[in-house]
Amino acid sequence: MTNQAKLVVTVCVLLTLSAAGPDARAAKPPSVKLALSFKPSRTDVDYETPGADEFSKCRVKVERNGKRSGWVVIGPAGQVLRRFIDTNADNVVDQWKYYNHGLEVYRDIDSNANNKIDQFRWLNTAGTRWAIDADEDGHIDRWKTLSAEEATAEAVRAMAAGDATALKRLLITPADLKTLGINAELSKKLLDAVADPEKKLRDVLSRSKALTTKTRWVRFDSSRPGTIPADDGKATSDLRVYQNVMAIVETAGQSGLIHVGEMIRVGDVWKLTQIPQPMEGAAVQVTTGGILMQPTVVSATDAAGVASAANVSSTTRKLLDELQKLDRNSPEATTNAADLARYNARRADLLGRLASDAASEKERTQWMRQLIEGLAAAVQTGSYPDGLKKLQSIEKTIRAKSPRSELLPYVVYRRLVARYNVDLQAADNQKRQDVQKWWLAQLEQFASDYPTAEDTPEAILQLAIAHEFTGKIKAARKRYDTLVRNHAKSNAGLRAAGAIRRLELKGKQLELAGAGLSGGTVNVADYRGKAVLVLFWSTWCKPCTEDLPQIKDLYRKYHSAGFEIIGVNLDTTRDPIGPYMKQHEVTWPQIYETGGLESKPAQSFGIISLPTMFLLDKTGKVVHRNASVEDLKNLLPDLLGSRK
Repeated sequence: MTNQAKLVVTVCVLLTLSAAGPDARAAKPPSVKLALSFKPSRTDVDYETPGADEFSKCRVKVERNGKRSGWVVIGPAGQVLRRFIDTNADNVVDQWKYYNHGLEVYRDIDSNANNKIDQFRWLNTAGTRWAIDADEDGHIDRWKTLSAEEATAEAVRAMAAGDATALKRLLITPADLKTLGINAELSKKLLDAVADPEKKLRDVLSRSKALTTKTRWVRFDSSRPGTIPADDGKATSDLRVYQNVMAIVETAGQSGLIHVGEMIRVGDVWKLTQIPQPMEGAAVQVTTGGILMQPTVVSATDAAGVASAANVSSTTRKLLDELQKLDRNSPEATTNAADLARYNARRADLLGRLASDAASEKERTQWMRQLIEGLAAAVQTGSYPDGLKKLQSIEKTIRAKSPRSELLPYVVYRRLVARYNVDLQAADNQKRQDVQKWWLAQLEQFASDYPTAEDTPEAILQLAIAHEFTGKIKAARKRYDTLVRNHAKSNAGLRAAGAIRRLELKGKQLELAGAGLSGGTVNVADYRGKAVLVLFWSTWCKPCTEDLPQIKDLYRKYHSAGFEIIGVNLDTTRDPIGPYMKQHEVTWPQIYETGGLESKPAQSFGIISLPTMFLLDKTGKVVHRNASVEDLKNLLPDLLGSRK
């Protein structure tokens, strides 16, 4: 008999015995030991179970709310640990709820009252997953809810285990395409890309040296999702699409990347549109844009208002077919450098010819932007050595023919970024300073030459950050002021406003409140009367982990004297935070809001590096806005009045 089946029988009997009345119900609860012996049917759940020595401090009580009844297990600190609920008054448990720090993190569900689990839900700090086990065999059959981040985590888990069935559940299906109303041509291409996942997964695993059974997902990486409007002609409804997703993974202590590619939202589930590919070795290449995120080259519409390909020239048709064929057969990450270079050269040639044959200036610009972006990415990953010359040639042509075109600053900035990265990789320690000096001069010139270009705010922000890192606070402040004055609504402008706020913190009371990782709100103002360290950190920040032992020592030493720590986590997803805190025994409260370094807490103070530590006195005023561990050791005794 399974663990859950035992619980069904046990609580069924107990509820039946309790049917005589309230007094009888209260007299027949299961023991704490029995109640805490049951486990979630899924193994990846981080839930709270006190040690056996604390069982005596726990209790089990009857809970009834209308037709719903069952048992709630209360922990030694008064927190909820478990709930076993009968929702339909048949005296049989049909929901098993598990909690962590008082928040429900997982739920097993028997939705059809046949004493078998058929749904699994991860909740609150455990994520946004809801899976259906239609045949009740203990395995997930489909996803009802799945975030983009968790879809990539599930994909990595499936690939590491060599589980093609689990991977297939994450891939786009004919039913999905019908639901979204995606046109027949794109549907065929998407289904071709995910066809035969068993064979494609075997091929990936046979080639990869980095993807093993020990590979674990660390975090999701992508720019913001985009919207393809229904009137673009690709579908009958708006499409929500991530263009170029990466999964950051770790294998035996080594970090790596898996290219997930384009993802699309179907209802409450994010689906993959291709088989993920590990990116390993020196021959890493990234293809910009997927099947869906390709520029629309059609200018005519039919009577129904849907884009028609009738007016596309035969040359463009031929070029598009060649480009699609090329991308379908793009080389793998392990392909040798010469083949990667040939692929990128051929792709650049096709995009350039598509731009030349474009029917309108708008279409030409779209193709050119894709060409420029692809070249810059290929140069930086080392997969197209001649790409920098190609970028320089494009820049020269645009400068001569269309000096006022928006494409000129677009190509200039990407050419600068590409060259900077190439030069930096090739430089030894002595020459790195020269490369950095050149880079800052180029950023200054770019911002001066193109004050209204789309990349100008980012260029100015890079200048400001570089100056702040080198201790040139006045120079950094000047650039931050420029961003706030001229580019206030840009992302760089918002970060600059936060940076100014951070630079002016000393001697001021800190105002910071945010969503708590374990629920509720964490507000610095609630800690008046304590010396407080506000620690901005992430699980991927190596210096954060290196500083942690000393910070924990200080916390243990001074906590009883009134020292508190508030963490502000800047991971892009919650998933790694709980396991990290458990592994490193981090116990202080945490603020967590989505967005990582682009989240509200990070933007509010223009956080540019991790860890960043604010030290506050007992009145809530900032004593140090960029404290180090040594600063803490020197300042805490005086702040707490404990210096001997």
